[in-house]
Amino acid sequence: MLQGKSAIITGGVRGIGRAVAAEFCKNGANVMLCYKNSIGAAEETLKDLSAYGTKIELIRGDVSDPGYAKEAVARAKEVFGNVDILVNNAGITSDKLIVRMSDDDFKSVIETNLNGAFYFLREASQVMIKQKYGRIINISSVAGVRGNAGQINYSASKAGIIGMTLSAAKELGRRGVTVNAIAPGLIDTDMTAVLSEEQKASLLGSISLGRIGAPQDIADTALFLASGAASYITGQVICVDGGML
Repeated sequence: MLQGKSAIITGGVRGIGRAVAAEFCKNGANVMLCYKNSIGAAEETLKDLSAYGTKIELIRGDVSDPGYAKEAVARAKEVFGNVDILVNNAGITSDKLIVRMSDDDFKSVIETNLNGAFYFLREASQVMIKQKYGRIINISSVAGVRGNAGQINYSASKAGIIGMTLSAAKELGRRGVTVNAIAPGLIDTDMTAVLSEEQKASLLGSISLGRIGAPQDIADTALFLASGAASYITGQVICVDGGML
């Protein structure tokens, strides 16, 4: 489905990012995996995904640094020859109530989740415009659609990603580049593992399908959006949330 295509995935060695990378490799894509601190997970991911026989590159850095995006896109272009798909997945949380949230709590989440996605989108889109082809998939969240108490920074960053997606879709569509967002609901990752059983039970009560989602649920949606089957879909926000909203 993605034979001959190359992808850059931020936050690509754990959770949703790793699941997306595996699905892309299974379907013939070369992938560059961007990561910051998870060195062990990066090495393990590289070993596991190498079994699929496609090219895999690791590049370490901080997505909140615009120079890192420039370096990653340039290296992907050099190694793979093209940059066809970008998945902006890297994200962090620093949850607190508004009155207890420090400037750094707010700024760090915005700089990683929103600014980082913009830096990679800006660099990748320049290559895609020249190619007259590209698929950009931004990972937002249901928190960016409906808001979450205690997550004003995270919700703001993910709502910003939605606005960025809609604007970029209008700018890049005539250049052959689609831009869409996926808004995951409650997904079984390290980020949600910190929730108490009571919190999970409360959230499950709002999910129509009655279960927590898996990273694979997001990976399947990302594969569809990256494929030719979604060539006439752009500027959309797809909530993969089991009916939470």
